[in-house]
Amino acid sequence: MSQNALPPRASGKTAPKSGKGKKKKRPVLRVLLSLMLVVLVVVALYLGNIVKKAGDALDTSSTVDNVTVPAAESVKKKAVGIVLLGMDTRPKGGTMNTDVMMVAVFNPNTKTATVVSMPRDTLIELDGYKERKANSYYANFYNQAIEEKGLSKDAAKEDARQAMSRMMSKYYGIDIKYTGIINFQGFVDVVDALHGIKADVDINMRYVDTADGTNINLKKGVQTLNGQQTLDFVRYRKSNDGSNMSSDFDRNQRESQVLSLITDKMKSLNGVTKLGDVIEAVGKNFSIDMPSNEMQNMLKTYFGISSSDITLIQLEGTWKSPYVYLDESKLDEARAALQAKMAE
Repeated sequence: MSQNALPPRASGKTAPKSGKGKKKKRPVLRVLLSLMLVVLVVVALYLGNIVKKAGDALDTSSTVDNVTVPAAESVKKKAVGIVLLGMDTRPKGGTMNTDVMMVAVFNPNTKTATVVSMPRDTLIELDGYKERKANSYYANFYNQAIEEKGLSKDAAKEDARQAMSRMMSKYYGIDIKYTGIINFQGFVDVVDALHGIKADVDINMRYVDTADGTNINLKKGVQTLNGQQTLDFVRYRKSNDGSNMSSDFDRNQRESQVLSLITDKMKSLNGVTKLGDVIEAVGKNFSIDMPSNEMQNMLKTYFGISSSDITLIQLEGTWKSPYVYLDESKLDEARAALQAKMAE
């Protein structure tokens, strides 16, 4: 077993090797989880009967006034850095901790992107910031904005986004302008809008937690899953009796399978007919501090981007409870890749 792999949650065991050191290219939805709108809405721009829904979704997703960005600074002309966060906001058990953390750079000159994914338990060591797990910074910034700055909840969220952009800019050595957030309910709603997906469940999954309302009950085999079942399938870690353990890397494989299935269904005629519902689902659950006119520019600029145009780098490290300590050489490589994409 490798020390560089992450263990299953609440377990001292180490997960299998993750195929370290390789840059993986995944389907667009897999890579840009927090920018699902880019993939889902772009088709709508060319389908007259749902253009209004697309426009409404862009307006709903943007958290800032529709200010005009100078032409030379627009995403159409200049590479842009974005922090992407996935958050559990369930009524029971949901927190402001970020289960998914990615930094992406999009370059309009080459129509390509580089995305770096960070383990949620990564220990961040950065001058000017208190050392803590990577997934706790957004919540900490939000609480500070309320308790120390006296901001309203909405203003605190915007302050926390900006703080994340500044911190990640310093950490990776690039200029990051925007922070996008999608909650888990968006994942559920998108699958339901497509009337489910047909997935291959790899093991029997049974786990109940009355504290947060979790009730996972899936049998091994190929079956059609609704939105909640799909989320259960992707997030499953272990059964109540400790059997059928599932590592973070098993979960990544399931996530890749599911998001590929979503992509395939969206491309099908059946998926296109439901595109309006999918757009609405994403619009309700995705937010970003990018002006809506810049979001439109981004959609137009990166229309047609494929998996071969996107490089995904998964940071590696060593697990020593309760943190993941990143491999510094791999971190330096990731920083260099993001900086190079900015400069193309």
